[in-house]
Amino acid sequence: MASKNLDELFTDGLKDVYYAERKILTALPKMAASAQTPKLKEAFEKHYEETQSHVERLNQIFELLGKPVKAKTCPAVDAIIEEGEEILDKFRESPALDLGLIAGAQAVEHYEIARYSALKKWGLALGYSEAVDLIDATLQEELKTDADLGSLSDSLGNSKTFKTSR
Repeated sequence: MASKNLDELFTDGLKDVYYAERKILTALPKMAASAQTPKLKEAFEKHYEETQSHVERLNQIFELLGKPVKAKTCPAVDAIIEEGEEILDKFRESPALDLGLIAGAQAVEHYEIARYSALKKWGLALGYSEAVDLIDATLQEELKTDADLGSLSDSLGNSKTFKTSR
């Protein structure tokens, strides 16, 4: 059996996040439409636009590396999105819905942060400086989105509406 190398691992990781980003593009509009607070709806709409940029950056990286743009099914993201669907169904009319949506979105963000962090390290080790710059731009946006969602969750979780709905 042929041994696999870091370059193959890097390419495999790119295919994984490419799938994840495209899958997220299909989920975000439904999440935005379901959000009960305007701030959360706005956050999902903003992240939809950023996610489009993430896909474009990944296309650029594949091109830089001379590799075909290809996705690899990511069961982890599929499962996280499926859990989000369950939250939507179970809490649709509940004041807790937005907190559940945020938790689901943060689960996706944490997955992406882990993947982009690894890709950045591997890209540095491989000497792919242009690709690393593109990966880091996306990583910084994912970190900011996670922080923003955390702050929004804190403010919603502390609101009178949520506290009186127990």
